[in-house]
Amino acid sequence: MTGKPKLDASSMRLPQNKIIELDSVAMQWDKHVALQNVSLSINEGDFVAITGPNGGGKTTLLRLILRLIKPTTGKVIYRSGGQEVESLEIGYLPQKNQIDSRFPITVKEVIELGLMSQKGLSKQERRDRVAQTIALMGLEEHATRLIGELSGGQLQRTLLGRAIVSRPRILVLDEPLSYVDKAFEGRLYEIITQLAQYTTIILVSHEMTRIATMANRHIIIDRTLHECSAEHHYIATQCN
Repeated sequence: MTGKPKLDASSMRLPQNKIIELDSVAMQWDKHVALQNVSLSINEGDFVAITGPNGGGKTTLLRLILRLIKPTTGKVIYRSGGQEVESLEIGYLPQKNQIDSRFPITVKEVIELGLMSQKGLSKQERRDRVAQTIALMGLEEHATRLIGELSGGQLQRTLLGRAIVSRPRILVLDEPLSYVDKAFEGRLYEIITQLAQYTTIILVSHEMTRIATMANRHIIIDRTLHECSAEHHYIATQCN
């Protein structure tokens, strides 16, 4: 990776303390049961890959983890230093179809949004952080372009930049390879490998890709949760 921008990986891998807990969570809309009796503990330093069939509840699980929705029953608990807390530093890469690309905002401005919660940074530190992230994503030539002018892959890189610019403790990636061109795919593997050294990662994918094989834990969601311990995790029958 000589000559390419790198993330600051000066921090060592985090200790194995619980950071997110789902306690007997269920989610139901009218008569439709999206999830039932889901319990899961995520530790600092984990790389959790979540897969499952379409309609199995992956997106619902992700939204619960992010506290974008409240469970019908059960609890979603955030912890820091062993204590229950109200919020955590989470970077989130949504699916591209959740973004209104007609909104008049530039690549640089989108990435800057990832620093909104960072109160202790000076203006220069913010500028430097944004510039470094733009370079890391290979978007220098597109920094001032409106997101509506981007290709799908360029927009995906912009959203990833927004998710990681704050150097969050937790990174949630929803289908991170969607729309990414082959030229950047290998670079994305390198970035995720660097991030995994000091960030807790939760990755959702409809299939087990190379990026998911980097994970140390593999979860299959089909309304209920099953943690897989097989070496390969393409289908549920390969779990034990």
